[in-house]
Amino acid sequence: MNDQRNGVDPVNDYALLDIDREKRLGFPEVVFGENKTSAQLIGIAERMSAHTSRLLMTRVDAAKAVRVTDCVSGLQYHEDAQMLTGFRAIPQPERGGYIAVVCAGTSDLRVAQEAAVTLEMMGSRVERITDVGVAGIHRLFARLELIRGADVVIAIAGMEGALPSVLGGLVAKPLIAVPTSVGYGTGLNGLIALGAMLNGCAPGVTVVNIDNGFGAAYAAASIHKQIRREN
Repeated sequence: MNDQRNGVDPVNDYALLDIDREKRLGFPEVVFGENKTSAQLIGIAERMSAHTSRLLMTRVDAAKAVRVTDCVSGLQYHEDAQMLTGFRAIPQPERGGYIAVVCAGTSDLRVAQEAAVTLEMMGSRVERITDVGVAGIHRLFARLELIRGADVVIAIAGMEGALPSVLGGLVAKPLIAVPTSVGYGTGLNGLIALGAMLNGCAPGVTVVNIDNGFGAAYAAASIHKQIRREN
């Protein structure tokens, strides 16, 4: 089926691009890079360049990124987030206010940066707040006013996953929790943090899947857009 009137654009025999998604949702289709080959990512990026000025690819390792950026112009690799963006520089914020991306530990930074880059590509200003986990909770209190000033907060933590519950009792803003797979054996690759966040007693905390910084950011940007539209 090679009919763009149906809202799709085939890429060889491995992808059907949803070219109408930006019209429907306000942001183009995002490409999950893990388990795709470099050739597939190149083909998808080249075809998407005909339909949108914004490209976001997640979970792209450095070796694939080199091959893709060598073949497709206008792309930027964010190594700390393992993401490719294009086809121009990250845009200036489209709305007032900001979203706080709060990261418990340095080991959680890849997920935090995935969230931050996604937010910036979606037009939100980001304040990155790093290494403020509960083991040294005074570090969190020192940044609390900045966090409280945000329109939306994303809290990212591995290990026992306590940070979102603490913030949920201190910050009266939409709060999205992201468990990470960081931790030792009984952390079960993030399942313990996920369970802790789902069972937290602080009201109003929304939880996304393990290591899903992108999903948290997409939801946060949608909330931010609505808040600023109403203000």
